Amino acid sequence: MTSTAFFGLLGAGTGLGMWLIVTGWRGTMPGRPERRLHQLWQRDPRRVVTAVGVGVIGGVLTGWPVGVVLIAGAVWSLPRLLAREKEHTRQLERVEAIAGWAELMRDTLAAATGLEQAILASAEVAPEPIEAEVTNLAMRLETGHRLAPSLQKLSDELADPAADLVISVLLLAATRQARNLSELLGSLAAAAREVASMRQRIETSRAGTRTSVRIIVGATGVLVGGMLVFSRDYLVAYDTVTGQLVLLGIGSVFAVGLVALGKFAAVDQPARFLALEGGRMP
Repeated sequence: MTSTAFFGLLGAGTGLGMWLIVTGWRGTMPGRPERRLHQLWQRDPRRVVTAVGVGVIGGVLTGWPVGVVLIAGAVWSLPRLLAREKEHTRQLERVEAIAGWAELMRDTLAAATGLEQAILASAEVAPEPIEAEVTNLAMRLETGHRLAPSLQKLSDELADPAADLVISVLLLAATRQARNLSELLGSLAAAAREVASMRQRIETSRAGTRTSVRIIVGATGVLVGGMLVFSRDYLVAYDTVTGQLVLLGIGSVFAVGLVALGKFAAVDQPARFLALEGGRMP
């Protein structure tokens, strides 16, 4: 690749990247209160910095402008793609904890305790995966917050369909007269455990796909890394402008394939019906 063409491509890529960053930060939809890139930065700034930093370093070491994009994208997406089992385990533990909390509330209410008093008592022995959220609920009640908005906040913090089922019953009891509340909580706890069991069966059936994803990513990474270190001459063709475009196409196809495999291996959760919309319950 000639130096003029190389720096021209590098400048064009830099300009395009800056434009995308500014556009994403400011937002392209007028009047939109929250910007996607800004939310991304607020949610995980360390991950953003790591992906961009590693991408830039990789681009400098390889001399490929396209390498910045591909490496940054890999650093951003692969850890989460390859760590789906941990996320699924965490979700299962949370569903089991929600079922345990529902049973705890059922037993406490059976002792003729009021709903707020039952919540305060349950916070002391809440299951560990949801202990922080239930403790926050109890603290809100102790500081004078009303029960219904506090339960709505708990639903948003847990962000789980199983939790929505339990909290919807508690909301009915808080805002209207709910009969047989203890029996309802017991039934919902049993339903939550059935959901956890079903998710576990689905997870077992899709474990092979996740293993295939790890093998493909590992083998490709070892092959590319070995060629960059031990057989750099073999990759000289990618130093041209045409080679960079070909590399971008190859990387895009590989990324689409990994995303598709990740979708096949993922276990989709049902939609939440107590999700906040604009700060209010639907």
